Amino acid sequence: MKKNNRKLWTAAVMITLLFVLAACGTTSKNQPATGAAGGTNSAAPQEEKVLRVGATGQSYPYAYKEDNKLQGFDVEVVEAIAKKLGYKVEWQLTEFSGVMAQLELGKLDTVSNQVAITPERQQKYDFSQTYAYAGSQVVVKESNNDIKSVADLKGKTVAVVLGSNHAKNLEKQDPDKQIKIKTYESQEGTMNDVVYGRVDAYVNSRNVLLAQIKKNKLPLKLAGEPFVYEEVGFPFAKDEKHAKIREEFNNTLDELRKDGTLKTLSEKYFSEDVTVKNAK
Repeated sequence: MKKNNRKLWTAAVMITLLFVLAACGTTSKNQPATGAAGGTNSAAPQEEKVLRVGATGQSYPYAYKEDNKLQGFDVEVVEAIAKKLGYKVEWQLTEFSGVMAQLELGKLDTVSNQVAITPERQQKYDFSQTYAYAGSQVVVKESNNDIKSVADLKGKTVAVVLGSNHAKNLEKQDPDKQIKIKTYESQEGTMNDVVYGRVDAYVNSRNVLLAQIKKNKLPLKLAGEPFVYEEVGFPFAKDEKHAKIREEFNNTLDELRKDGTLKTLSEKYFSEDVTVKNAK
């Protein structure tokens, strides 16, 4: 009997040990897995917030590529906003008329390329608050003393960027169609065409023209004062999703204005503060 009892006791101990070892070697289905540091990885990874932003990549100093890197005033403003809001920015580059078309088709969340707030555009889009001010300006060769303002452009050939509001502003100044307007897909080549006499003048934003003339040391000058002043904002589609993003942009622009970021970025690219109303 004693031998049988010992055999039964030994068997019970062995069975118990087997159960203990099996339990140690497995993880319950309901038990969260442990990480490398011994903690649990119960939280699922959050989905990345992406903001699709359009620009030409050729609009110095707002949004342009240099050394294969996209940079500029508008670029840094959007990146500063996105950083505060937790967005990753996906830039999509094309000519200005194309980038506005992509916005209309819903392929972009907004455009960051000195987009003027106009009644026509407000019918299609809801704009953020104004973050910059610009004036449509005529530029000519330094040696040109015939053109002193927009009133002197009759019979002249004037370059404009297709789809830009400066082109529309110039057309409004010419109801009798006496100005020969030559359109370009981008800013590239427009300034040089003025320098080499291929066109008589070029119309763009005053602060953009001054920055380009200074950077490239071009023999050009401003002809008179801006003939139209405009407010610049970020356009958004008129839907619930983009209404929320627009509100986020407005709140963050308030923060960037208060902490001096907008002014600092403006002075970096324009040597003046174009974010205030009295800027030309």
